Amino acid sequence: MDPSTHVKPACLTRSLLARSRQGALATLMPGSGDPYCSLVNVASLPDGSPILLISRLAVHTRNILNDPRMSLMLDERGPGDPLEGARIMLAGTAEEARGDDVALLRRRYLAAHPAAEEFAGFRDFSFFRIRPNGVHLVAGFARIVDLAPKDFLTDLTGAEALLEAEPDIVAHMNADHADAMNLYATKLLNASDGAWRCVGCDPEGLDMQADSRTLRLEFPQRIAAPAALRQTLKTLAGQARSAQI
Repeated sequence: MDPSTHVKPACLTRSLLARSRQGALATLMPGSGDPYCSLVNVASLPDGSPILLISRLAVHTRNILNDPRMSLMLDERGPGDPLEGARIMLAGTAEEARGDDVALLRRRYLAAHPAAEEFAGFRDFSFFRIRPNGVHLVAGFARIVDLAPKDFLTDLTGAEALLEAEPDIVAHMNADHADAMNLYATKLLNASDGAWRCVGCDPEGLDMQADSRTLRLEFPQRIAAPAALRQTLKTLAGQARSAQI
């Protein structure tokens, strides 16, 4: 049975937003309004909003600059019949990052797509954030749900200290706790061994990646401060080591 059938719709949507690295982007052609679909790489902000890094030479970018309305399809990308896995269609508007926002979008995107650093600074490339209007979730047979942004985006209220510390947290986990990352992946999330690294965190979970594989470690309770995060990760590492015995 598909594990996603046991996950609440909002949690499954948040997990897909955090774990997805590619998606189908639909935009509107100027004049005719005809739909135009393209494959894009994606990352996400701490609240789950998708991030794009796209070139002005691309048709989809010119479409967005003319009309920011778009939709993005994300799916589990698991083995077997793709229609049996969970997927979401996110509708919203795309907004080019400006000012201080550029650094945040750049850091989060390059953590998920390190190879993009070689062209992220090209003059024709820009980071865009997608502001969701809603999500249509298909989580298996007879599990179809429409969700509003308030139902699936991660609430960042009061978590300013955690978000400010995120770059240091990610660097620390990858430099000093690679063994714990592998334990989280293999013992708590039933993944296979790999060079698992941290790519981000937010009040509700830790995002991990090994090559093209991605995982999300959900926290047992919401976390708003770095000290609480350290204790939670220590506790989870202890649980993982106990499962190893």
